[in-house]
Formats: sequence, C-alpha cells, structure tokens
Amino acid sequence: MSEPDSAAPPVAGLRRSLGLANLLLYGLGTIIGAGIYVLVGEVAATAGMATPVAFFAAGGLAALTGLAYAELVARHPAAEGSVGFVQQAFHRPWLSRAVAAMVALVVVVAAASIALGGAGYLAHTIVDLPVPALASSVVALFTVIACLPVRASVRLAAAIGVIEIAGLVLVIAVGAFQAKGGPALAEMLPGNGGEWRGVAAGAFLAFFAFIGFESMANMAEETRDVGRTLPLAIVLAIICATLLYCGVALVYVLAVPVTEFDGGQAPLTRIVERSFPAFAIPFAAIAIAATLNGVLIEIVVLSRMAFGMARRRLLPAWLGKVHPRTATPVRATLVVGGVILVLTALVPFGALVRATSGLTLLVFAIVNLSLWQLQRRDPRPDLAVRLPRWLPPTGAAASIVLVAASFVL
Repeated sequence: MSEPDSAAPPVAGLRRSLGLANLLLYGLGTIIGAGIYVLVGEVAATAGMATPVAFFAAGGLAALTGLAYAELVARHPAAEGSVGFVQQAFHRPWLSRAVAAMVALVVVVAAASIALGGAGYLAHTIVDLPVPALASSVVALFTVIACLPVRASVRLAAAIGVIEIAGLVLVIAVGAFQAKGGPALAEMLPGNGGEWRGVAAGAFLAFFAFIGFESMANMAEETRDVGRTLPLAIVLAIICATLLYCGVALVYVLAVPVTEFDGGQAPLTRIVERSFPAFAIPFAAIAIAATLNGVLIEIVVLSRMAFGMARRRLLPAWLGKVHPRTATPVRATLVVGGVILVLTALVPFGALVRATSGLTLLVFAIVNLSLWQLQRRDPRPDLAVRLPRWLPPTGAAASIVLVAASFVL
C-alpha cells in the first residue's frame, strides 16, 4: 500500500479515551455472558462431574492465545485486530480476507443467535411478544447505541458486565450452601480414558464461553497507552473469567444432581430456585442482561474490524469513515447492525456452539502462527510484553488439536 500524501488533509481517527478499568470491565463483559449462563449445563451433560476440569482446560487454552494477543496488540495496535495481525505477518491479502470472513461469520451468527436467545428469555418471563420482533428490536436498539461515542457503548457494556459478574457471584454463594461436600470432590478427577474424552469434549464446548477476549484487540486505537494497558487488560480478563467459570462449574456439579445434567435451558436458575425461589425472576433478569450484552459487544467489535479493513482496502473505502461528532465508525456500525438484523430471523441455534468454537480456534491457530512469524522477522526487544518463541506454536498446536479432537469425540 502506498504512503499517504503528505499534502492531503488528515483523516479523522478514533479517539483514545479508554483506560485499564474500562477495558477490563469491557473485556469481562465480552467474555462473560450467554456462554456461561447457558453453556454450563451443556458442558455438564458431556463432561459430568469433571465439568470444572473442562472449564479449567478451556481457560488454559484461552490463556495461551490471550498471551499471544497481548504481544500482538503491543506490536500492532490497530482496530482491525486479528485481521491486521495476519496481514502484518504474512502480507497475503487472501489470507487476511479468509480470516476476516471467519471472524465476521462467527460474530454475525453469534450476535444473531444471542439476540434470539435473549429475546426468548424476554418473551418467556417479561414481555409476551413474538421472539423475532423482540430480537429485531434489540439489534436495532444496540446498533444505535454502538453509533454513540465509544465511551458510552463501552460504559454500558461494562455496567452490564458488572451485573453479569454479580449474578455469577450470587450463584457461587448460593451453590456453596447446597454443595454435597467433600466426597464428591474426588469424582471430579477423570479416572480413565472415557472420562478424559468427556473432559476434552466438554472443554471444546466450554471454550465457547471464553470467546470474546480477542475482540479487545479491536479497541486498540481507542486505548490510552495501548502498548501496556491493553495487553494487561486482556490477561486480567482471561484470569478473572477462568476463576469465575471454575467456581460456577464447581458449585453446579456439587449442588445439582447428576440426573439433571441434561443441558437444558437456564441451568443456573436451578441452583437459585432450590434455596431462594423468590430470586428466580430477578436472576432471570440478570441472565437476560448477560445474554443481550453480547449483541452490543459483537456490533461494536465487528464494526471496528470493518473500519480497519476498509482503511487497508480490504473492504470498500466508505466503510472507513469516522463520524466527526461521535468519533465512531457510524457507517460500518449501521452496515453491521443491518446484516445482523436480517439474519436474526434466519439463524438456527442448532450447532452454533460447535461451529463458532471450531472457526474461532482455527482463527486462533493462524493468529498464533502470525506472532511466531513476527517474532522471527522482527524480535522487538523494546516491547513491554514479549513471549518466549515456543509459546505461539504451542498455542497454535493446541487449538488445532482441540478442533481435530472434536470430530472424533
């Protein structure tokens, strides 16, 4: 790509207004949401009493790639995130477009399905309206919010993230009173090959609950002191999410009878209902907020990716314009919201978790290899975050192995 004309007027850029606290809460809001609130029952149906081990394994894999993202954002702090990393490493537009297509597919399908899932909760507990109409309203509302200055959308996502975390802390506290006690703890350690296969299959499903930390990289151009702040926020978000998930998984397998590990809807409400039935509806409201928060975050993430790709001429240039008043990519945001709105009524839930996890793991493998390539070509000893050379290929191999294992488990 040619150098910009020095005589041309400066192009409006994104405003750097985000610090560590905002990014950490945003990251936790991105990671925590529909995944853990809905998925813990699915993982328990697969991994059984070893569900906490499955979540811990998934968190370890997320941490491997999260560390790679931490160094990559220090090397290349740009709004296009994963796509920009791949382009910087390999300079192959076709590969960048392939990664962008996979990321966009994951985000669009996940956002549409999350909207439908959240609308289902709304229709069942609060508003008696058709689910597609509610889902479309949710997408339209959050698209408008995402067009506002980034501090507004990130603060809203962070506020909902606090509510999500409070809900999980409530589940852990309530579940601790119902725990069956010490003897059941020994049952959580897999003892044979069949149980370990269940853990691996459960970890593949549980990985869906960690998806989202990678989208923090898309906020690089809106972060203050990005080389230090954003890497730290990514690592802290993954650690906090892993601790919360393992705590929830622990109380779930200790408080819920094994015969109820059926992957049904609203699995965490079972824990609340057993001890405090009056809290069931308020907890359902928290679950709704956790689910719908994902829609806002996905719109923000994909619009930033489209904005960054447009500036690299991988998408039409008019998507790379920043609104002068809000300092946000309004055009890209409206296009992204429109696509999700159309798909909301068309996307089935079906195999969403498996498809999303598989595609994301493939993207993570390519991103890890991108860092490996960049470390070889440009060591950069000046970076605040530097990983050992063996870590990126290990993360790539682990991602590929988990995808391959999902086909045989």
